Amino acid sequence: MYRVLIVDDEPEIRQGLRLKADWAGLNLSVIGEAGNGMEAMERLACEAVDIVITDMNMPVMNGVSFLEDCRRLYPELKLIVITGYEDFHYARAAVRNQARDYLLKPVAADELMAVLRKVKEELDRERNDRDQQSVIQWRLSQYYKEMKEHLLVQLVKEDVGQVNALKERAALFELGGWDSAGVHFATAGLRERTGEAPQLPERTPGMLRLPFELLGREFVGRYGSGCLVFRDPNYPGLVHYILQEGLTDMPQFCADLAACISAHLGFAPVIGYCGVKHGFRQWKEGYMESLLAWNLSENAAYPLAEGKSEPGAVLTEELTRTLRRLLIQGEWSCFGQTVRQELQQAFSQSRSRFVKLIFQLYLLVDGADGAAAHGTGHAQQLWLHPEMVHKLDSVDKAEQFLLELAGRAHRQLQEAGDPDDSVIRTATQYIDGNYMYDLNLTQLAKRFNYNSSYFSELFKAKVGRSFMAYLTDIRMAQATHLLVSTTLGLWDIAELTGFSNASYFSSKFKKMYGIAPSDFRLNPPEKFNSEQPKK
Repeated sequence: MYRVLIVDDEPEIRQGLRLKADWAGLNLSVIGEAGNGMEAMERLACEAVDIVITDMNMPVMNGVSFLEDCRRLYPELKLIVITGYEDFHYARAAVRNQARDYLLKPVAADELMAVLRKVKEELDRERNDRDQQSVIQWRLSQYYKEMKEHLLVQLVKEDVGQVNALKERAALFELGGWDSAGVHFATAGLRERTGEAPQLPERTPGMLRLPFELLGREFVGRYGSGCLVFRDPNYPGLVHYILQEGLTDMPQFCADLAACISAHLGFAPVIGYCGVKHGFRQWKEGYMESLLAWNLSENAAYPLAEGKSEPGAVLTEELTRTLRRLLIQGEWSCFGQTVRQELQQAFSQSRSRFVKLIFQLYLLVDGADGAAAHGTGHAQQLWLHPEMVHKLDSVDKAEQFLLELAGRAHRQLQEAGDPDDSVIRTATQYIDGNYMYDLNLTQLAKRFNYNSSYFSELFKAKVGRSFMAYLTDIRMAQATHLLVSTTLGLWDIAELTGFSNASYFSSKFKKMYGIAPSDFRLNPPEKFNSEQPKK
């Protein structure tokens, strides 16, 4: 609603103007009155106003001086001049200061409504232009890019729960049609050259990660919005592509990408890709298949392979949660027995299923990194040195490799003390990285295979706050950052920080901080600590 200030030295004129217009019908609100230009300037200095309706012949500060000051200090104001003097001097002053219209007293109701309607429509156009510009700037910002890639990583690594809520969030990042599109996943990475003289340090694959990534992003520009690029932070040497079905032949896409990178960097990348996947629920499978294809491709002359689907899940979600809990809680014996049983079953079925299980178990152990803090060195080792997986050609070898890796995490957990501490530490890290999504206590407890009531009490005892209080604090800290660092509207900020709508976000913000989000944006406290909101 636009805010209007009426300025006239005659109270009955001001009252008459209030009665002659359907303010609410025009989405306008008269927020105050002033008896002269000086009073009006004082009000303008204290509160936001969109439209000023002013007389010209006033005491203390006349209309001409008032218009000139408004134009100089508040160039965005829409000025409507009303006077009983048919004097060219006043008309010229109004035009010079870009008044939107010039009306003579007594003002007819229909004339006033027509002028207000015209000014309101002009404000609507300007606001819409500003909003569109803000969206464009935001979408070009690094923050938008990072948030979009964060969503892509979640789609390929986490369980897809509420599809409708996920689709709404995907639409915010221009991914609205991707759930119904068939897609291919491709994974690309550089490998050390073999059989050649040692390379200079600046020409090793590790040193070329940034140009490798940038070249890939530039290359896919030819496919427009039909190709997405992202990196998984756990595996910095790899770049992943999601290409909509039908844009191009996948072997040709991979060959062209390899040729582009090889021509500029002098290293031929290895690329693996998967068959067509449909819907967000299959993205995790497509991501895994492209990773496996990358690791299993051995032909150096043409380093390209397609991942093939395995019927059924190699490692079910329920078993994944159980193994994660066993590892984090330090139930080492049960963890080892379960791993060996799954390896034996996969080995008896097929080599590809066996290899796929190794990688899934490896990702599970790597996922305990937040709790065990065993570092990223092990995470890089298997993916960036795929020859290791070819050596794991028996159940015993695979079991030994995985248990040694898990053993490091297990020892770290033992050194950390109470296993419950590690679980809650991992849970808070998960919340910190996923606060923008629809999180709930039941979902989090299920992730660690806990009873939700017990997990709720455990979380509060270890963190000192309930799950919902902790989640709200994290969301509010990010919301305050967006308020002061972006021009995003409250609806967008609520969406990006996990609140259900702008109204709930605003009421929660005011309750926690004692100030409305819009007022906070206009005048943020100098020493405000967004990490510790006031209760």
